[in-house]
Amino acid sequence: MSEQPDEAAVRARLRGVRDPDLGDDIVSLDLVNEIEIDHEAAGIRVDLALGAPYSPAETAMAGETRTALSEFGYDVDITATVRERSPEEILSGVGNVIAVASGKGGVGKSTVAVNLAAGLSELGARVGLFDADIYGPNVPRLVDAEEQPQVSTEETIIPPERFGIKLMSMDFLVGSDDPVIWRGPMVHKVLTQLWADVEWGTLDYMVIDLPPGTGDTQLSMLQTVPVTGAVIVTTPQQVAVDDARKGLEMFAEHETPVLGIVENMSGFQCPDCGSEHPIFGTGGGREFADEVELPFLGDVPLDIGVREGGDGDKLPVMTDSETGSTLRSLARTTADMQGLVHRREHSTSRA
Repeated sequence: MSEQPDEAAVRARLRGVRDPDLGDDIVSLDLVNEIEIDHEAAGIRVDLALGAPYSPAETAMAGETRTALSEFGYDVDITATVRERSPEEILSGVGNVIAVASGKGGVGKSTVAVNLAAGLSELGARVGLFDADIYGPNVPRLVDAEEQPQVSTEETIIPPERFGIKLMSMDFLVGSDDPVIWRGPMVHKVLTQLWADVEWGTLDYMVIDLPPGTGDTQLSMLQTVPVTGAVIVTTPQQVAVDDARKGLEMFAEHETPVLGIVENMSGFQCPDCGSEHPIFGTGGGREFADEVELPFLGDVPLDIGVREGGDGDKLPVMTDSETGSTLRSLARTTADMQGLVHRREHSTSRA
């Protein structure tokens, strides 16, 4: 043991750990919430303002923090707290609520939402997936969910699980073939009840699959749910990008951070000839992201495996295919962007 550390010595070491996105050290950025030193047990606990569990960027920062303090010869424990949540708050046990949205239908938004949730779960996170597409719920079909929700003795809903993800969908409640014809107030009431009455437990992420457009469901969610970030899905062609712009404006009006843009159906991968064909064009989503100065989260090809939703035992994000690699990168980058939003807000508020 080279020296017996005090808090000043620990902070001095931590000034060598930099946030790669915010461009300064974690002490100067006020990302060190608390330092506890137990000389008797030879342990140091450091609580960091990290809010995106299993984000590769934040995992790396935690690792660098542990390395920076290892020379003291003490056991190092890294904890993470970015914000306190009131038990009375809706979804109080959920760390991050990520809404997946699109300006128009038919762009594969639900497919992106399902694979994003599964990708986060594959990283090790505790994940919930809420299918808020009241008028066209199809998440249960995409994940091949056969189990139905149960009701607890306290008359709350116990969500079924698939691929390690807790699921809730209107499809479970009304049936896949039954039309839903509801007006705005009823949509708001039902969604609020589902968010409040489902036993989600403690989750690192909840992914919400929104219906396309900017209607009652989106408004209800933004008014009642603590959305921490949004992902906007578009296809490459201009008409889809124009509609995606409306979704971006909706989140901006409600001061909801947009984590980035996904371009879906970005070229067709022919399983026979192996070549790629830009059926809907290519690059429209990336150009849109550059124009509005938002991160580009990835371009997902028009892949038969994605259309079929996997082989029943695996979703596309869980396969060894090129599309699977793209979807895993999407999940990692989305988590990184959510973490960056939290750290930037925390650092600014404490400045």
